[in-house]
Amino acid sequence: MNRKLRMGMVGGGTDAFIGAIHRIAANMDGLIELVCGALSINPEVAQESGRRLFLPEDRVYLNFEEMLEKESLLPAEKRMDFVTIVTPNFAHFAPAMLALEKGFNVVIEKPITFTIDEARQLKQKVDETGLSLLLTHTYSGYPMVKQAKQMVKDGVLGKVRKVYAEYAQGWLSKLSEREGNAQAAWRTDPKKSGKSGCMGDIGTHAAHLSEYITGLKITHLCADLNTVVEGRNLDDDGNVLLKFDNGANGVLMASQVAAGEENALKVRVYGEKGSIEWAQQEPNTLIVKWLDQPAQILRAGSGYGDRLSSYATHNCRTPGGHPEGYLEAFGNLYRNFALALSAKIDGVEPKLETLDYPSVDDGVRGMAFIDNVVRSSASTEKWTTFEV
Repeated sequence: MNRKLRMGMVGGGTDAFIGAIHRIAANMDGLIELVCGALSINPEVAQESGRRLFLPEDRVYLNFEEMLEKESLLPAEKRMDFVTIVTPNFAHFAPAMLALEKGFNVVIEKPITFTIDEARQLKQKVDETGLSLLLTHTYSGYPMVKQAKQMVKDGVLGKVRKVYAEYAQGWLSKLSEREGNAQAAWRTDPKKSGKSGCMGDIGTHAAHLSEYITGLKITHLCADLNTVVEGRNLDDDGNVLLKFDNGANGVLMASQVAAGEENALKVRVYGEKGSIEWAQQEPNTLIVKWLDQPAQILRAGSGYGDRLSSYATHNCRTPGGHPEGYLEAFGNLYRNFALALSAKIDGVEPKLETLDYPSVDDGVRGMAFIDNVVRSSASTEKWTTFEV
């Protein structure tokens, strides 16, 4: 393409948490420009946010319905190419569905919807329209996560036997939702967050990485959800036993009451010949341990192109020894989505590496994970069949 892709945004105003992260990520490679937005349900915040982002006054909208309708009526050379939805969980489905109906591609925060039925409807609409959808499971954008995935796919570790995935946070160790913390308030409100708190918020990340890295699918689980902080309305801690479709088993732990922890996401995969270990707080490093030889430390960076997969090097941005983090991983998702969408618009075949981003199918499985975990935790049966 000889132009940037044009992005609209629903939510993400100046009073929001994640909107600025999305804008930085989208802008990182110069492939995307923000052209319009319905940035807040508060008209004053929406307009002020638009001014601060230097959006044209006539493309600062007061609600997503107005934005999608008016953008769809603009000439092709002016209207947006896709919309990014960064609202709380309960406000994902309606703008995403309307965007698809109006012919716009979609980028959406996880979990993809409020319920599994809504996720299935979105998948059906994506399949019907042939439009593209990016689900921002950020951690799959890290180069060494992609390296881990390719090593498993290439059989370097042999058959996968066991998977450990854990995500520990401590920010909800107190009843912060009653102390003016807006993020805590909506994330612990079942009317806004959904039927699960901790597992819906961060457990889904651990589950997604378990499947993404191994290429396996969860078939059965046994869950125990806990509400540790008295007075909280949703789970803030949980443990899940997993079974995968190749016979492997796993353990998934997620907690938001692990006092002192920040974003301690870690995945370990054990195969017949060796194992891999990746931790989000040291993302440039992949530890590889072998059954019959010394352990290795693989590092992200342009100086290791002869030892890393093309999927890893495609997503490396800095020379070895220069840290790449959360923003760069987010940027990788947007860059791959933009390159793949640009290729589709131009009618050319995209590189396989650019197609490696979470899609609507990952969104459906994420909602199914939440549903199945809640159902399992409430059941007296040991194992619950994973239903999608």
